[in-house]
Amino acid sequence: MTAVISCRDAYRRELLELARDDERVVCLDADTGMWDADSVTGLGERYLATGIAEATLMGVAAGLAASGRLPFVTTMATFATTRAAEQVKIDIALHGLPVRIAGTHSGLSAGHLGPTHHALEDLALMRALPGMTIVVPADPDSAARATHAVHGIPGPAYLRLDRAAVPFPETTATFRLGQARTLRTGDDVTIVACGPHPVAMAMTAADVLASQGIGARTLDLHTLRPFDADAVVLAARETGRIVTVEEHAAGGGLGDAVGEVVAEQAPCWVRRIAARQQTPAPVGNHEHLLAAAGISAAAIVAAAQDLLRPGRIQDGSAPCTRTEPPCGS
Repeated sequence: MTAVISCRDAYRRELLELARDDERVVCLDADTGMWDADSVTGLGERYLATGIAEATLMGVAAGLAASGRLPFVTTMATFATTRAAEQVKIDIALHGLPVRIAGTHSGLSAGHLGPTHHALEDLALMRALPGMTIVVPADPDSAARATHAVHGIPGPAYLRLDRAAVPFPETTATFRLGQARTLRTGDDVTIVACGPHPVAMAMTAADVLASQGIGARTLDLHTLRPFDADAVVLAARETGRIVTVEEHAAGGGLGDAVGEVVAEQAPCWVRRIAARQQTPAPVGNHEHLLAAAGISAAAIVAAAQDLLRPGRIQDGSAPCTRTEPPCGS
């Protein structure tokens, strides 16, 4: 297992390197506690802290971007995308400004602070905005590479980052923006996931299925825009069955993105594993809330087995696309 640091720590380290090499880079913070005096030494006026004022934070970032700077905004995911949604939409996205938004404490990773800090709608909101690059790295190396990648693109970007380090299985697959990582090969079913816990669970589930003689292709589809439709279509055609896994509400996130592509280009069965519609336990640690939401390696295994049961797909074909709701919803 790897991941001795969190995705947000990997982001911070890479951002400081970028800031030292590029005078246009500005670090903006909303009282996240990520930046100490030592880490911002040398940045001078290129480090700005607005405090708990996310709408103001986005407005300031938009102004800096319109003036030729490259602002990286750091705040909790739910506050970046729900509290400041209007500013992200109008000030940043509609003008195509190069603001990079790092949403930390994503999904249920701030569960100890209660449902006000859950971020289960952020991907749906960001996917609805024009020109927004969206990346959900699954491990620290991917987070660092994603930070470097969005530095060089036009227009706005959203990086979805976990709060704490997540033990992550060893892999030689390298992150490339807009290109899915194949973590396991297989021709019976495909598991598509994004984010640290879902991808780690997907790899565990693939290993369990392999022990049962089931080949589960496993894709880390870390970039929701630009979306690697080719990898999804190939998986749909070659395996005929897809299970999606995400730490997000069932609507508007990875599962819907996969279902949209499959419905248009390669109809097959899609089973979505995502946060159940009912509210999980309001306060708890990350692992407890994931289990309460129905997101687990066991749920992935069960979904794959169900799609493979005799009679589910006759003669290896799927006459139509059927996107099923999350397990247990």
